[in-house]
Amino acid sequence: MLKEFREFAMKGNVVDLAVGVIIGAAFGAIVNSLVGDVIMPIIGAATGGLDFSNYFTPLSAKVTAANLADAKKQGAVLAWGSFLTLTINFIIIAFVLFLVIRAMNKLKRKEEVAPAGPPKPSAEVELLTEIRDLLKKS
Repeated sequence: MLKEFREFAMKGNVVDLAVGVIIGAAFGAIVNSLVGDVIMPIIGAATGGLDFSNYFTPLSAKVTAANLADAKKQGAVLAWGSFLTLTINFIIIAFVLFLVIRAMNKLKRKEEVAPAGPPKPSAEVELLTEIRDLLKKS
């Protein structure tokens, strides 16, 4: 088993996996900051400061608190506001990624639109073409 792991590591799979995890973690932190610090405040300003994350439904008669943190201390609550906030964040992230990928694809297509013409024939090819044409005429 150790030999198999060493072969696996030597092929570069472990390094690729580690790089992928590190890039994924960094990308996740950037996306969380973008959504939490840039996009959600704009949406909050547009909706008048509406924040769903503190909405809940008490599942116990003992729960009388008005905010989620205190309500969780008193008993069982269904914190559906947190789920709704995370769902909205996911939709926003997916939409922003869609726009970024779409823009990148458009840029890529513009680069591919101008294909290079055929290369200019070499001097030997031109000379042979002239000889062929002269032989056809005679």
